[in-house]
Amino acid sequence: MPLLDYSNFWDKIISRPRYKKSYHNLRKSYLTRIRIAVSLFYFGMGFTFASWASRIPDIKQIMGLDESGLGLILFAIPVGQLVALPFSGKSVTKIGSDKMLPVTLFTYGISLLFLGLAQHPWQLALALFFFGLSGNFCNIAVNTQGVYAEGLFSKPIMGSFHGSWSLAGFFGALCGMISNVFKWTPGFHFAIVLGILTLLILTNKKFLVKVKKPKPTEPQPAFWSGVSSLLIWLGVIALCCRTSEGIMYDWSGVYFREIIGEKGALATLGYTAFMITMTTGRFLSDWLVLRFGRRPILIVSGIAVSIGLMCAVIFPYIVPSTLSFMFVGLGVSTIFPIIFSIAGSRPDVPASLALTIVTSVSFLGFLTGPPLIGLIAQHSSLRISFAFVALFGILIALIVKNVKSIR
Repeated sequence: MPLLDYSNFWDKIISRPRYKKSYHNLRKSYLTRIRIAVSLFYFGMGFTFASWASRIPDIKQIMGLDESGLGLILFAIPVGQLVALPFSGKSVTKIGSDKMLPVTLFTYGISLLFLGLAQHPWQLALALFFFGLSGNFCNIAVNTQGVYAEGLFSKPIMGSFHGSWSLAGFFGALCGMISNVFKWTPGFHFAIVLGILTLLILTNKKFLVKVKKPKPTEPQPAFWSGVSSLLIWLGVIALCCRTSEGIMYDWSGVYFREIIGEKGALATLGYTAFMITMTTGRFLSDWLVLRFGRRPILIVSGIAVSIGLMCAVIFPYIVPSTLSFMFVGLGVSTIFPIIFSIAGSRPDVPASLALTIVTSVSFLGFLTGPPLIGLIAQHSSLRISFAFVALFGILIALIVKNVKSIR
């Protein structure tokens, strides 16, 4: 783990015996403040994305788009993310995640505001491109900070960071509901979000983890020079997890409407149950990893995803399906925090580059997952699609069991 800029300050204090107690209290207080700051940046990123997601139906109506037109324009987000992938890791490594994160989160908020102000489909598509572009840079920077912050503690804390991102989804959805009640335009709503982000950034940026930059004589690895079999396997696990999460985000409501036959508010019951257990599981994952270790938790999580999806397929009724979706939420909750922690803590590859490599491999799941699920559903049924994705959980467990370097 790179040395912190304030390490000499601690050494001077602890060298005086009478200040040892004060040193420990001060250090504990400062580390707690770092953890809060990093958590709030995770929250800010999740809040921004959830705010956009909550207003998609309104923006669709304002633009006069049909389903196919909206789907085509939404593809601008992954295009922006794909363009950013080769550069985000290098930039964060060179400039520093503590400097990149405030800038990229603010840029993420600016692009959100442009989404709300767009008046024509081409303007919306352009704003979505920059939304995806800035989001990818922000994602690498915030997870690099998460890895650095976890390295300062003697226990796992990555799960709580990802839990903050998930928790922001509820607040983003709540703000979307409030904006609809008061009939706020997306532009006004997103301007408020940008104001909240600006306040968050200004009050917390100085508490981000600062690391010493590599000496100029040290060679800087190229983007793919750090690729190892471990990072590739972690990327495959992330791909499987992202596909399993994606089917819940995109298809859980459809499953409850078309397969279970629930209408109205009950159609969102499965998604709500999934989000509750996923958020709860992420806050519990640090304790679980500390208690049982990473490998057993990853194996159990993969099996939980498969069992949850298969139970929903076998028992397509409201109570068992709701419980099944809760099981899926618990399964996926621990996977991303653990693999990001493993990838980012490698001593031979900068954390930002390692995370970019894992993200690049998993990005295939983001691109191919939704259309593949839709294609299977079109030619067979949505239940078959869920059964197919259930195999991804088994694949996660098999990879972790057989790749000994995952630990």
